[in-house]
Amino acid sequence: MPQLPAPAYPAEVRARLEADAKEVIARYPDSRSALLPLLHLVQSEEGYVSRTGMALCAELLGLTTAEVTAVATFYSMYRRRPSGDYQVGVCTNTLCAVMGGDAIFDRLKQHLGVGNNETTEDGKVTLEHIECNAACDFAPVVMVNWEFFDNQTPESATQLVDDLIAGRTVEPTRGAPLCSYKETARILAGFPDQRPGAVEATGGAGPASLVGLRLAKGEELHRKVVAPRGEAARAEAPQPGAEHLSSHDAPQQTSASDPDHPAGPAAEEGE
Repeated sequence: MPQLPAPAYPAEVRARLEADAKEVIARYPDSRSALLPLLHLVQSEEGYVSRTGMALCAELLGLTTAEVTAVATFYSMYRRRPSGDYQVGVCTNTLCAVMGGDAIFDRLKQHLGVGNNETTEDGKVTLEHIECNAACDFAPVVMVNWEFFDNQTPESATQLVDDLIAGRTVEPTRGAPLCSYKETARILAGFPDQRPGAVEATGGAGPASLVGLRLAKGEELHRKVVAPRGEAARAEAPQPGAEHLSSHDAPQQTSASDPDHPAGPAAEEGE
């Protein structure tokens, strides 16, 4: 059924948002390029992108509400319904899942009594699974309002959400101090983070992330040793303490190329 027009913001809220929006739009030669930060701006007001917020963006940028809605529904960083003060995202992509991300997500769903993209009754925590947090060398990773909490376990993640709900201070593994979801949205809209020390706070990548940079700088890396298969090979296996970062660091013989490990006769399709 068709919806009624979106309700308007209160006059004082609209005036404040218009003033901020004017500052954002001035950064771009084409006003419609400001749509993404403006969606963050209205999200910082209500904690999600409401129909009222999308209508304001459309009006200020000379777009249709359909055009704004198409963008707001495309990106998962824009919430379409009220969210908690803390957006807790659990990476369940391949590496994090293998390292325990699925177990963390299942534990938090049970512990909080919510499903994916649902918020606790007290409005504190919204839980969601995320496809990739781009921090594979710290897997499994949980993000709270886009700040990293690395190398998590079901137990540590449970303690994390309990601390958030109780109002206790939690410190990200790296990056800026934690703030509310609305405050995060305003920062993503392009407004400076006024909290003391927040801008200076940062976090570096892990050792695995920096291998390419080290190679580009001409640094010599330790050789990686991968033990070949076979009885004779076991005598040549790396000694304890030898670096062995991954079984994928060097090619292994396969049945197709290794006479000692034949795959057997191949049958034609249908035989």
